[in-house]
Amino acid sequence: MGRQPSSKPTSFDIAYLAGVSQPTVSRALRGSKSVSAATRANIERIARELNYTVDKNASSLRSQRTHTLALLFFEDPTPDESMINPFFLSMLGSITRQCALRGYDLLISFQQMHNDWHVAYQDSHRSDGIILLGYGDYQLYRAKLEHLVEMGTKFVRWGSVSDDSIGLTVGSDNVGAGEAAGAHLIEIGRRRIAFLGDASDHAPEFQDRYTGLCRAMTAAGLTADPVLQQDAVSSEESGYAAAKALLARGQAFDAIFAGSDLIAIGAMRALAEAKLRCPQDVALIGFDDIPAASQTSPTLTTVMQDMKGAGELLVDALLRRIDGEAADRTMLPARLIKRQSTAV
Repeated sequence: MGRQPSSKPTSFDIAYLAGVSQPTVSRALRGSKSVSAATRANIERIARELNYTVDKNASSLRSQRTHTLALLFFEDPTPDESMINPFFLSMLGSITRQCALRGYDLLISFQQMHNDWHVAYQDSHRSDGIILLGYGDYQLYRAKLEHLVEMGTKFVRWGSVSDDSIGLTVGSDNVGAGEAAGAHLIEIGRRRIAFLGDASDHAPEFQDRYTGLCRAMTAAGLTADPVLQQDAVSSEESGYAAAKALLARGQAFDAIFAGSDLIAIGAMRALAEAKLRCPQDVALIGFDDIPAASQTSPTLTTVMQDMKGAGELLVDALLRRIDGEAADRTMLPARLIKRQSTAV
């Protein structure tokens, strides 16, 4: 005889009706992309018809999993003392929604930078894996990432995607975005383009954005002047100080490409104090498209990163790693948003 559904439907009942194995049902209901879309849709339909709900406690006991992910922010200097870069706050909603869709809870905290900070999460069974956002000085931070790899910690991070990336990484095409920003500035007639941001291996995302700018200038027959590059971290005050230092050099420039919107907003204030009009005297481009970018005066031309795609990919990549499936580093495209700060 065929299997008869019990009074309380189980994943085995769904497997029987769908003609698949019980592990396939479990993967499909977790949203795993290792199950085809058609099979997943059929399993989800049967589950709805049976009024099936996942018993998270029983599932956790069977799998020795918490069905919780940890999202750890790096502390950044902010004027409101939140210590969270507003760019990452924009990403938070996407990550939270994706966790809910995949049946996972999300534990949010700050990264603790002592040697064994991962122990409080995966090794003590508070979470099945970790999403890392932000890093500070990457050359100091990479030792922490190497330690996580050595310990076998399941983690994914947002950052620069390259052949020497440590651990599973999701990020934007920073070089391509920097090239697009530079091409736009050149198109509107700018030739002396400054860059504000640490363009070294201590800040690989900024370094990639500067590399893109230099490529655009080379393609146009121009040369990026090293004297027009000024280090800055991602904060308004650092952007303000970097722009003041640039102005103090007395070197002519007609555009600024800032490594982040926060740096650009600080630079805009320094330009205004120096009685330089934006964009007439100095065109300005930021990076991230944080909410404040559309509220400055003039509004800020910037590069928009795919926040929805980022959240989906970070969660999906981490769950693949937790399930023992293959997961590759991924680079997302970014898009230039033209506003008043480059409108001439």
